[in-house]
Amino acid sequence: MDQSPQPQVQAYLARLDALIRAGQRLRQVLLTDSSRESTIRAIGAWQQECGMTISQLSGGSKAHWLARSFSQAFLMRSTAGRAIENAPAEEIIDRLLDVLKQAVAALSGSQSQSLASAAAPEPHRFDFVHKTELRPVLEQAYSEGRGAFEQGDYALAMLTWCGILESIVTDAIEHHDLSAAVEPELSRRKIADWTFEARLIAAEKAGLITHGWVRLPEAARTYRDQAEHKSNPAISERDAKRTAQVLHVVMRDLNPGR
Repeated sequence: MDQSPQPQVQAYLARLDALIRAGQRLRQVLLTDSSRESTIRAIGAWQQECGMTISQLSGGSKAHWLARSFSQAFLMRSTAGRAIENAPAEEIIDRLLDVLKQAVAALSGSQSQSLASAAAPEPHRFDFVHKTELRPVLEQAYSEGRGAFEQGDYALAMLTWCGILESIVTDAIEHHDLSAAVEPELSRRKIADWTFEARLIAAEKAGLITHGWVRLPEAARTYRDQAEHKSNPAISERDAKRTAQVLHVVMRDLNPGR
């Protein structure tokens, strides 16, 4: 029986090792050059990469022990145990290095199975999608969108969730004959040429989804323009959260038994 780690676990171990080595280098630089803006930016980018990796290993759950350890690494506590302010930069690096090493130990040891399970996307979430090859892609995108949201990148989270929403609605449209549910002019065009909103309207008229999609914020309805021009609009947490809510509603519409 093959006892070697799963490819996913190996990939995470390699990423964690790279983050640990990068953190150790930054720790040394910080000792001699703590005021340079480039050093501060590098530390911030490293912390963000650590956060994304820990979020993935935690399955997107803030209650996971790794996620909690990551959050606590930034806090300095009073003698009474209350969090009072951010810890010094060098101490944060040391704490994050310790969190990363804990993750390595968990993946390498007896906890590897449970941790790997938490890192993997929840199975069967997109089983209602007819194109089976799309399912793992959507699972990964869903996880990345959730990770971006938790990191405060609301624009990326919204764009990711809009892409998922368009994909599942398009999959449903392609699987059904909607010729009677769309305008003649639209029916003569390829679905690939339909706008995002046209697809949502057609799916609702055909009874595939409910009217709940209209709660999408304007920024979400025009997300293609943002992606095409690689713009980074100021998306609020509220807009991103509403987009996620609409996505969940449409997922339920397309898969009533979930």
